[in-house]
Amino acid sequence: MATRTTFDQALSELKQEILRMGFYVEESVSRAVESLVKQDLGLAQSVIDGDVLIDDQEMLIEDKCLKLIATQQPLAKDLRRIAAGLMIITDLERIADLACDIAKSARRIANEPLIKPLIDIPRMAHLAQIMVKEVLDAYVREDVQLALKMAADDELVDNLHNQVFRELLVLMMENPKVINQATALLFASRHLERIADHATNIGERIFYLVTGERKELN
Repeated sequence: MATRTTFDQALSELKQEILRMGFYVEESVSRAVESLVKQDLGLAQSVIDGDVLIDDQEMLIEDKCLKLIATQQPLAKDLRRIAAGLMIITDLERIADLACDIAKSARRIANEPLIKPLIDIPRMAHLAQIMVKEVLDAYVREDVQLALKMAADDELVDNLHNQVFRELLVLMMENPKVINQATALLFASRHLERIADHATNIGERIFYLVTGERKELN
C-alpha cells in the first residue's frame, strides 16, 4: 500500500509539473502576440530568451516520466497517464517554439509602420490562447467533452488564418514594397494556426488518457 501511495503521489506531482509548464507556455504565447501587436522589440526578445527555460522543463518532466516507467512498471490506466504526459509536454514545447517564432516575426517588423490594422491576427491569438487554457483545464479534470471541443475551435482558427492569408496576398500583389512585413505577418498567422493544432493534439491525448482509445480531432 505504501508503494502505491508513493506512486500516486509521484503521478500527482507529475501532473502539477506539466500544468506548471503549461502555464509558462500560455504566458509565452500571450507575450509573443503582445510583442507583435505593440511592436515591442524588448518583449519579443524576452520571449525568445525565455524559450530555453521551457525546453529545460520538458527535459526534466520527460526524465521523470521515463524513470516512473522504468522503476514502477505501471499497467493500464497508470501507463496511459504517463504516456499521455509525455505526448502533452511534446506539444507544449512545440507551442512554446511557435510563440518564439511569433516573437521573431515581431522583432522583424518592430521598426516599421504596420501595413494594415491587426484585427484578425489578434482574434486568432485570442482563440488559440483560449484553446491552450481550456485544454489544460480538460487535462486537470480529465474532461473528455472539453477536450473534444478543440476540434470546433481549431476550425475557427483555420478559417481566420485563411482569411488573413488572402488579405495579405492581395496586399503583396498590389504593393511589392510591403512583402517583407506581409510575409512576417503571414508567418505569425501560420504559427498561431499551428498552436491551435497542437492544442487539438493535446485534446486527443486527453481522450486517450481517459478512454484508452485514439481519436483524431484535426
